[in-house]
Amino acid sequence: MSTVHTTLPVAVHLFLVQEQSILLLRRYNTGYEDGNYSVIAGHLDGGEEVKQAMIREAYEEANIEISPADLQVVGIMHRRAEDERIDFFLAAQRWHGELRNNEPHKCDELAWYPLTSLPENIIPYVRQALENYRAGRWFDSFGW
Repeated sequence: MSTVHTTLPVAVHLFLVQEQSILLLRRYNTGYEDGNYSVIAGHLDGGEEVKQAMIREAYEEANIEISPADLQVVGIMHRRAEDERIDFFLAAQRWHGELRNNEPHKCDELAWYPLTSLPENIIPYVRQALENYRAGRWFDSFGW
């Protein structure tokens, strides 16, 4: 009997938190969850450490620089959608630079929302990850 090992896409997601609010972006013109809210996120490029991927995505999407020391891994999710995925959720409360929507062709709003009053149209697995973060749950499976 041979064993087949799976290869999963891996993504990083940023919980940028300030005074009990979180930075959310509304997806636009991407073909995936358009019109719904998410957080700064992206896939690992390969040969890239998790925190370095998050630092790259934060700069690419929102024009901010985050030190690795200011990033904490606060959750991991094994997720099933059309395929199987692994998501890392990182939080930061400090950064440098002026927040700016660097990808207006993919995002039509970048705004702060209270963690206790998130928009209804937030992507479901992101909502679950934020609930986990607030509850101190570090791992979850979603979509199984």
